[in-house]
Amino acid sequence: MPRIALKVDVDTLRGTREGVPPLVKLLTGSDAGASFLFSLGPDHTGRAILRVFRPGFLSKVSRTSVVEHYGLKTLMYGVLLPGPDIGLREAAQLRAVRDAGFEVGVHCWDHVRWQDHLIGSDEAWAMREMRNATERHAEIFGTPPRLHGAAGWQFNAAAARAEALLGITYASDTRGTHPFVPVDDNGSLLGPAQYPTTLPTLDELIGVDGLTVDNVHTHLLALTEGATQDHVYTLHAELEGQKLLPVFRRLIDGWRAQGHSLVDLGELRDGTPDAALPRHRIALGSVPGRSGLLAVQGAPWHAPA
Repeated sequence: MPRIALKVDVDTLRGTREGVPPLVKLLTGSDAGASFLFSLGPDHTGRAILRVFRPGFLSKVSRTSVVEHYGLKTLMYGVLLPGPDIGLREAAQLRAVRDAGFEVGVHCWDHVRWQDHLIGSDEAWAMREMRNATERHAEIFGTPPRLHGAAGWQFNAAAARAEALLGITYASDTRGTHPFVPVDDNGSLLGPAQYPTTLPTLDELIGVDGLTVDNVHTHLLALTEGATQDHVYTLHAELEGQKLLPVFRRLIDGWRAQGHSLVDLGELRDGTPDAALPRHRIALGSVPGRSGLLAVQGAPWHAPA
C-alpha cells in the first residue's frame, strides 16, 4: 500500500500554541501518523520582512494572507517586540504531542535566522545553530533528536555534516522525488538519509491557476491518485492547523479514499537501510510558488567505472 508521510513544520509561537492542538486532535481522530518538527528557540518572525527583496516573495505574500495566518503580533516579534523563546514557553505543549503518540524532531533554533543566513555561512555557524536546537530538544524530551527538517528547505553540505556529528539519523531537509543519501562530488557521504518533500504545499498552490481554498485539495489529490510510490507532504501548523484545517481534513479523507496509509517519517524509513538508497548530490533550485532558492535533490552519483 502506498504511504504518505505527513511532516508538520511548526515555525512560530502562535503555531505551537494555536495550530498544533487542532492538528493533534484531527490526526488522532483520523488514526493518522505524523512527524512534528519544532522551532525550539526565539520567534523572530518579524525579521522576515527583509525577504521583500527576494524575487517572488511579494507575489507569494499577496496570494496567502500573512497577517491572517500568522497574526499581527507574530509579525512584530524580533522587530517591535522581543522574540519569545518557544521551547522554554511551550515545553509542556511539545511533550504533549509526543505523549499523544506522534514522532517529534527538530525544525530549527531560530527559523528566520536559519532560513536567511545558512547559505553563505560557514560550517561552524551551522553547527552552532543546530547544536542549540538539538540540546534544547534533549532538555524538553529527555532524549536527543533523531530527525531534522530544515527551516524553509534551506540546507547545504555544512548542515548535512552537522546533522551527522550531532546524531541525526534521518532527515527531511530537501525537495525531491524519492529518498536518497546525500554525497559530495566525490561520492563521500555528507549526512544522514534524506526523505524529501515530494508534494507541493498549500501556500505554493493557493492563488495560482485558479486554485482556491475550496478546490486546492482536488489538485493535490490528483497528484497522488494511483500513485505507487511513497510521498512526503509538508504542512504548517500556522496554516493547516488554523484557517486551512478544513482543507487538510479534506486531504486526509481523500488520501484515505485513495488507499494511502498516512504515516510519520520514521515509519517511512523503517526497514530501508541507508545503504540501499541511491546517492545524490544536494543542489539549490527553485520550486514553483515559493520564493528564493531551496535545497533540492540533485543529480545522482555513480562510482566511476
